[in-house]
Amino acid sequence: MENDSQNRPAVCCVIGAGDATGSAVARRFAREGYTVCVARRSAAALQPLVDTIAAQGGQARAFALDARREEQVVAFFDQVEAEVGPVEVVVFNVGGNVRLPILETTAQKYFKVWEMCALAGFLVGREAARVMLPRARGTLLFTGATASLRGGAGFAAFAGGKAALRALAQSMARELGPQGLHVAHVVIDGLIDTAFAREHFAQRVADAGPDGVLNPEHIAEAYWWLHRQPRDAWTFEMDLRPSVERW
Repeated sequence: MENDSQNRPAVCCVIGAGDATGSAVARRFAREGYTVCVARRSAAALQPLVDTIAAQGGQARAFALDARREEQVVAFFDQVEAEVGPVEVVVFNVGGNVRLPILETTAQKYFKVWEMCALAGFLVGREAARVMLPRARGTLLFTGATASLRGGAGFAAFAGGKAALRALAQSMARELGPQGLHVAHVVIDGLIDTAFAREHFAQRVADAGPDGVLNPEHIAEAYWWLHRQPRDAWTFEMDLRPSVERW
């Protein structure tokens, strides 16, 4: 982590700071001294996370952001750079996991999922690069899924959006790596231990056992490890799955 000329701590931005992976990543980077800027469509929903980080001695700010809207993404990065500090890490963690039979997938629903996965990823990635490239350093991490690699029944929209996000990450890594930016894509292949999962997939969680679902804290540790890699040994793609997961 490096400070800028005004001695402001470096910033880690988590776009899509939900209650599981996004929050765990934010807490992990905050423990390392980063000022964490967390964003989702409702800033109020982020207050418990901000309070937790503050209670642990870290620094965090919450932002309301619809990452599908170009003007909001541009303004977000401008505000963070001006008011908080230099952006060194950006984690794009927006979801969009919708399961629908193909005949029930309307154009509106397909487009919305694509906006969340692909368009938002492009806007965040482009604006992250805009502010980081002048410093010739930075890390941009995209959260992928099983659907990034293969489509499944009922996941036409989600697979299309996540596959597009993976291709975006590949293109950005090839273009921006030689300029000092580490771009990586993380395939999360399995059920993540969340309140939603325990409510809606209670039997699956119970059958899987303690090693059968992904712990968000362990996912966050992998993100931290990716950020800390030396430039001569960068990883582009990492896949994370429970030991019992079929793949």
